[in-house]
Amino acid sequence: MLDSDLAMLYEVETKVLNQAVKRNIERFPAHFMFQLTKDEWEDFSLKSQIVTSSWGGRRKLPYVFTEQGVAMLSSVLSSKQAMDLLMDRTKPDKIGFRVD
Repeated sequence: MLDSDLAMLYEVETKVLNQAVKRNIERFPAHFMFQLTKDEWEDFSLKSQIVTSSWGGRRKLPYVFTEQGVAMLSSVLSSKQAMDLLMDRTKPDKIGFRVD
């Protein structure tokens, strides 16, 4: 998922999400996240018809997070939404334990 999509999901600004990642970069190895190249972003933008703002869109290339990276984001972000998603993902019935 793109950093901007995750920021919306976690109800934080993209800038805040990326700052949290940079402060905790040791928790995000290459198989958790990567940054798109200029060519990849242009190709993606054309295919998905992303609307850009009046100042020309993003100033930096977006980061993409794998499933593991998305889970790790929940632990480094301090938004209520991130905490709720983390708590939901760690419920016993969600991780294969039977709850009676």
